[in-house]
Amino acid sequence: MSTTPGAPGTEKQLRETLEALAHQVRPAPDAYRTARGDWLRRERRRRLVLAVLITVVFALAVLIGLWVLNQTPSGSGAIFNGARSAVASAPPHGG
Repeated sequence: MSTTPGAPGTEKQLRETLEALAHQVRPAPDAYRTARGDWLRRERRRRLVLAVLITVVFALAVLIGLWVLNQTPSGSGAIFNGARSAVASAPPHGG
């Protein structure tokens, strides 16, 4: 008996066939434990990789920051330029 797609009995026949196949499938007794162990192992590995990646990025940021700070000339205090002389010439307070 040949049925064409869209024929009235095709969907019913397909459903019955898939149900018969589904009833024959038996999972392994320890399938859940194995799948859970695999999942936990992948989760641990993902967290470890993420922690290492964060550590590497943080260390690189610190090293680059220290390198940039070390590249400034030692005589130029661009932030505090002239602040020392202004404080030294100010009159004493409270007097």
